[in-house]
Amino acid sequence: MGAVLGLMRRSGAVTGTDLIKATGLARATVIAVCDDLIKAGWVRELPAQKTAAQKGRPARVFEFDARAGVVVGLDFGVAKATAVVADLRGTILAKTTEPLPGFAAPDAERLASINKALRRALARAGVKPEDVLVAGVGIAAPVDRRGNISRSQAFWEHLDIGLQDDLRARYGWPVLLGNDANLAAMAERWMGVGAGFDDLAVMLAGDRIGFGLIESGRLLHGAAGRSGEMGLLQLVDGVGTPDGIAVLAREMGIDACRNGSAATVLSTLARANGSGLAAEDVFSAAAGGDEVAAGILDGIARRMARVIALAATLVDPELVVIGGAVAQASEVLLEPLQQELAGLMPNPPRVAVSPLGDAIVTLGAVRLALDYVESRALDLVLGA
Repeated sequence: MGAVLGLMRRSGAVTGTDLIKATGLARATVIAVCDDLIKAGWVRELPAQKTAAQKGRPARVFEFDARAGVVVGLDFGVAKATAVVADLRGTILAKTTEPLPGFAAPDAERLASINKALRRALARAGVKPEDVLVAGVGIAAPVDRRGNISRSQAFWEHLDIGLQDDLRARYGWPVLLGNDANLAAMAERWMGVGAGFDDLAVMLAGDRIGFGLIESGRLLHGAAGRSGEMGLLQLVDGVGTPDGIAVLAREMGIDACRNGSAATVLSTLARANGSGLAAEDVFSAAAGGDEVAAGILDGIARRMARVIALAATLVDPELVVIGGAVAQASEVLLEPLQQELAGLMPNPPRVAVSPLGDAIVTLGAVRLALDYVESRALDLVLGA
């Protein structure tokens, strides 16, 4: 039954003959399995088809019902929570984002804001909580195989607010927790430029450097979920901190304006913004030919090349993808980064920018949830 359901999930409408050819099962077995899947709610029967040349009874047509249930993907961070609802083929039905109170706020307030984002997403998708089969959640902290958050750093501990228990108590859903970079790697291999790559590294271009690593098609976790964490970069000459691309671009741009460097459009942008510069300002200025901004990005490229070379030496990926909210803007880094990387190691991996933008972690959370459904479909009760 599982083999037939898996085949139908990967296909469009199929006939019994199609399933017989694909599985090698007898016709009576295939039809019985399809009838059982229809009763369970996973499959629907479409109008029968008959060609002019066909004799006898028209062929029965079956289709996996992608709306038999839904999954939820949640990206829970410092300042906001983003929730998406997807059908069982991964099509996004709704997305909402809700601001979060600061770490000083009680956990209950943060949990209430996350729940608000989920409720709004479910309402926009037109589904009820009982339609949800599982929720996947991405956070910026290591998560071990048992779903526990590492408590070895204060920042990670601030994210351990009992979200899994809260969602289970509110809705009764299975709740799967995953590290944000790991989920980004899953999303990238599912529907990004990393599709088809079995040896892949995804580096989030956010506040801190972290990698999601896939080796031989398998996501690497490590004993405590810390594979890909780059917390000791202060030990690496020419790097010095685990700051990510977005932080470096913003802070180096502000420093350039403060230090009275050569004429640069960054000074004009900083005055216009009032509160300073965004990383995207530096990227756009460099793309427009600003020499100061271009120098900043060259410095970032040299720094990131060392980080990527270090990671590539350990896991040997075929492709390294820069992902996250500012990934698209950081495309101007690719040429100098690749050149620097070629000088650091023989046969360096290719570097690319993710097309998934700031949705990369929530899409990874959806993929995590779908993998759970696909591996346990026959044990799940639809609409329970």
